[in-house]
Amino acid sequence: MTTPLTTAVRPTLGFIGAGRVARALACAAGHAGYEVTVVASRRLDAAQRIASALPGCEALPIHGPQDMNTVFSRANLVFLTVPDDAIATCAAHLAPLAGQALVHCSGASEIELLAPATQQGAQMGGFHPLFLFAGLDDDATRMRGSAITIEADTPLRDTLNDLASAIGCRALSIPARERMRYHAGANYAASFLLCLLDEATSLWQAIGMPEDDAREAMWPLVMGTLNAARERGLPGALAGPVSRGDTGIVARHTEALASMGGNHATLYSLLTLRAIHLARQRPNADNTALDAIAHTIAPYLPPFPPEGGDV
Repeated sequence: MTTPLTTAVRPTLGFIGAGRVARALACAAGHAGYEVTVVASRRLDAAQRIASALPGCEALPIHGPQDMNTVFSRANLVFLTVPDDAIATCAAHLAPLAGQALVHCSGASEIELLAPATQQGAQMGGFHPLFLFAGLDDDATRMRGSAITIEADTPLRDTLNDLASAIGCRALSIPARERMRYHAGANYAASFLLCLLDEATSLWQAIGMPEDDAREAMWPLVMGTLNAARERGLPGALAGPVSRGDTGIVARHTEALASMGGNHATLYSLLTLRAIHLARQRPNADNTALDAIAHTIAPYLPPFPPEGGDV
């Protein structure tokens, strides 16, 4: 039996799904003094790997829908850490009771997908860490300092805020039905950043630089840029021809990239629009020079809707 979820007593935690997110969150919560009682998964070995690191935690195999509901007899706050496409299917078979809660850890899926599981009065919510889980043994430690976006009504919201704080993270709220724009933004800060580094590597390889040398050469530049952005803000850290108002260099960049074919010049020009947007935020922005740069890249941009243009 489990006790009802309240803000006065720390909840017992359970996990359905035993991937990277479950492993990091379960270990972080356990280290913070929370009682993680059960991890259930179709992959029993993955569940056992997590449970073995947490005193008193049980690993359960999932052979069918009813096996998932067993988790609610052992925990009153259950995290659904399964792929996005499986969230609705799982929720349709889950039946937590009043006083319990089901929370998914997806950044892209609305929490309404969990609604079928709340027919007996359970609460539902979202708990999405803004962190790149690499599946490493120290993910739970490296996650400290990250933000976690939370969507839930009270008292569950307060319970999740407390958990985020206990594991060393910062709780942020996210409005209802805004997860698509939120998650798209997270993609820019994570996966799309990798895509830009891949583009840089490709350009350097195109001039004959070995791939390993190109990747190694990037890291001081990348880390220096990120450190500057953290200290000085995004507009203050902006460097390069746009920050200097150097129209001639931008023109030569786009010509060189266009000569390669493909979409190199288009990608460069779209990102230059964003650089112009940042540069305009500086106190002494040279808007005449920035207008000239925008005019220079215009031929390489895809057509925008009428309300589009220079951002």
